[in-house]
Amino acid sequence: MRDRVYLDWNATTPLRPEARAAMAAAFDVSGNPSSVHSEGRAARRLVEDARAAVAEAVGADLRNVIFTSGGTEANALALTPALHRSGGEPVQRLIVSAIEHPSVLAGGRFAQGAVEIAPVLPSGVIDLESLAALLASGPPALVSIMLANNETGAIQPVSEVAALVHEAGSLLHVDAVQALSKIPINIKALGADILTISAHKVGGPKGIGAVAVAAGLEGLHAQVRGGGQEQGRRAGTENVAGIAGFGAAVRAAVASMDADAPRMRSLQARLETGLRNHPGTVIFSDSVARLPNTTLVSTPGLKAETAVIGFDLEGIAVSSGSACSSGKVQPSHVLQAMEADPALLQGAIRLSLGWDTTEADIDRCLEAWIKLSGVLRKATAIGLEQF
Repeated sequence: MRDRVYLDWNATTPLRPEARAAMAAAFDVSGNPSSVHSEGRAARRLVEDARAAVAEAVGADLRNVIFTSGGTEANALALTPALHRSGGEPVQRLIVSAIEHPSVLAGGRFAQGAVEIAPVLPSGVIDLESLAALLASGPPALVSIMLANNETGAIQPVSEVAALVHEAGSLLHVDAVQALSKIPINIKALGADILTISAHKVGGPKGIGAVAVAAGLEGLHAQVRGGGQEQGRRAGTENVAGIAGFGAAVRAAVASMDADAPRMRSLQARLETGLRNHPGTVIFSDSVARLPNTTLVSTPGLKAETAVIGFDLEGIAVSSGSACSSGKVQPSHVLQAMEADPALLQGAIRLSLGWDTTEADIDRCLEAWIKLSGVLRKATAIGLEQF
């Protein structure tokens, strides 16, 4: 039996062996990829090979993939007021769904007053009627919506959103960070104008991400300016080892997705069946399509901070929500946007699975859940409101 069970894959994943090997090899390549000598060309080949892997993974054109320092920077680069289609009007405002990642809610390069929030339904899926009304209420907008929510796993109706957005003469950004390698992604099929992803969610290294731009999109001016790297869209010497690791990881992840996704779906069902044995347990967004690896669960009286510690003491790593804010124990903005029962907000625990999660891991998690539930029942019996 493992010493530790890792069920926080949505926060970050272990480094895949393929990525580790690619990075180790890249560390021995001494050239700058912008140099024209042999050493520089060797580094450039590593960067362009990884670019090809990322482009293939999301259905983008090779020349339209830009490497960044991670998903947050990728989102900040994508959210620019200058974006437009050839001959079209630049977007003047930003519309984001209420459940977006903080890096999107921050608005990128849009002024705070130019950011509008589109509500979601109690299921955790964007309210299309409200979005249509927002689009009709002003000039062309950039709409930003995640393909799959990082907390609930709810898959958003991106193709339907794209149809509304383009009919209104606006543009669509899709944050696909959490969806990459769990469900198929194709920028053209989704109708996205610009799409963002990150390496460390698919077994690559931390600190590397990418923006994929649809053909014909213009106005993506560099946020980091200087030497003109990445086709002038993101200056700075490329992180060759990180990029090589990203390319190797995304190739391995996409190649194994057809096998990994149904296996994780089966484990998810096993997990959720066991969790529901505790009376009052709620699994959020279980009425809509979700990622095959993500479960956000709560039960009245449970405090997330206590539960995370309790799981940790049992040798199991889980999360109380987004890793970017897990150090601050506060109600999830995602659940607040879904208008979840206030009695459940303080106790939401995210359990996320990965490619090497086993049935034994799930059963061990359920044993820990039974212990926590038992403590909760005792606390309730003696009149304590929360534990």
